Amino acid sequence: MANPFVGVLFHAIGGFAAGSFYLPIKKIQRWSWESGWLVNGFFAWLIVPWSVSLITVPKTITILVQTESSTLFWTYFFGLLWGIGGLTFGMTMRYLGMSLGMALALGLTAVFGTLIPPIYEGKLSGLLQTQSGQVVLLGIVVSLLGIIICGRAGILKDKELSDEQKQQGVKEFNLKKGTIVATLAGILSACFAFGIASGTPIAELALQNEAPELWRNGPVFIVILAGGFTSNFLWCLYLNLKTRSYSDYLNKATPLKINYLFAAFAGTIWYCQFMFYGMGSTQMGKHDFASWTLHMVFIILFSTLWGIVTKEWKGAGKQTLITLSVGLAILISATIIIGAGNQMA
Repeated sequence: MANPFVGVLFHAIGGFAAGSFYLPIKKIQRWSWESGWLVNGFFAWLIVPWSVSLITVPKTITILVQTESSTLFWTYFFGLLWGIGGLTFGMTMRYLGMSLGMALALGLTAVFGTLIPPIYEGKLSGLLQTQSGQVVLLGIVVSLLGIIICGRAGILKDKELSDEQKQQGVKEFNLKKGTIVATLAGILSACFAFGIASGTPIAELALQNEAPELWRNGPVFIVILAGGFTSNFLWCLYLNLKTRSYSDYLNKATPLKINYLFAAFAGTIWYCQFMFYGMGSTQMGKHDFASWTLHMVFIILFSTLWGIVTKEWKGAGKQTLITLSVGLAILISATIIIGAGNQMA
């Protein structure tokens, strides 16, 4: 039986993992970014997903063999697009800066990832006709408001930087390019939610093969993340060849063991976000589509809190901190509203 509040808790744990995984990557020393990212990707998108699914759903291989090729293709394809979205997300930061770029890209990801699946399936009008559906949609609107306010806090913080810091931060600022790339990143990053929707037959097969309800999405994630790994692998390989950083992997002049350890740790934490996302979505009941919004909300919430802990907001003015606090409070309120709406259903 679904329990939306347990689902919200699982989504919170997943959001914490998503907001924390990059900390170990920062510990990687004397490797190029693409080398650390690729090793992280092997664990995040291949090793850990397969390991977790084989442990929790022993018939994973049988399930994937029984799945129709069209289902595998579209689930993989959306994963491929999602992987490209992750790469373009970095370009958003380049043209708009961290605060504005993060707010715009994740806000668009939340909107597209949450609303497009029910619109495509023709369920949106039905949601508007039920009290529980109206409450969930209200929660989504509130969460977007919180995202916007948190982005506003980031913009205020940027204005408080010194001239030298401003020049470094907005050196390539381009609102037109940034908005286009952020829109592209938002749409493509939301493709993970589309991949989950396309992979529904895989999850149903998992249940038919005696998979526990909480772990039914494990085989789905294998296919989606295989697509994401493909796009990221090709890009990192291109950068390795272009910059000749392929020597990083065996370069004894670098702390190889430590670098591999932190990359593996980061990849494992990264996968935990979707492991708990999958567990949470099984508990959201009738309005599971709201899971994506909750995921985005908790990522922003915990990544912002980590920013406070690591003193990224040090020196920010009173107005900025008040704006940030209001935004975080609204995000927390949104999760409660969405959970209540699902409970009503």
